[in-house]
Amino acid sequence: MKYAVKLLLAMAVLTGCKQAQPVKSDFESVSEDVFESRIAEKNNQLLDVRTAEEFQGGHIRGAQNLDVLSPAFAAKADSLLTKKQLVLVYCRSGKRSKKAAGILVDKGYQVVELDHGFNGWVSAGKPVE
Repeated sequence: MKYAVKLLLAMAVLTGCKQAQPVKSDFESVSEDVFESRIAEKNNQLLDVRTAEEFQGGHIRGAQNLDVLSPAFAAKADSLLTKKQLVLVYCRSGKRSKKAAGILVDKGYQVVELDHGFNGWVSAGKPVE
């Protein structure tokens, strides 16, 4: 019986360690200055993945809005975006945009994500609409 408990405990520890390993992402998270320079390149698509209400409260000029928390996000992204151009994505703080970037990369898009989101953009004194 003691052997079985030790075995189960060892398996739980090993399984937990495997799940804690970092996940490799296939998108780039960048600073506000780098993001701004990528926007200036003009051969891209700028995507704000916050809610419509957040978007209406202020956003980066030229951004399209598509809420990543919407169940239809992936399908709507395919109707809104093209895989031939880079997608620049941001949210409020960077958490949702990382989620959106992962979804978009899985669908075959090339993505650059604003690391600290719209809050970081505003704090850096970048222009907003």
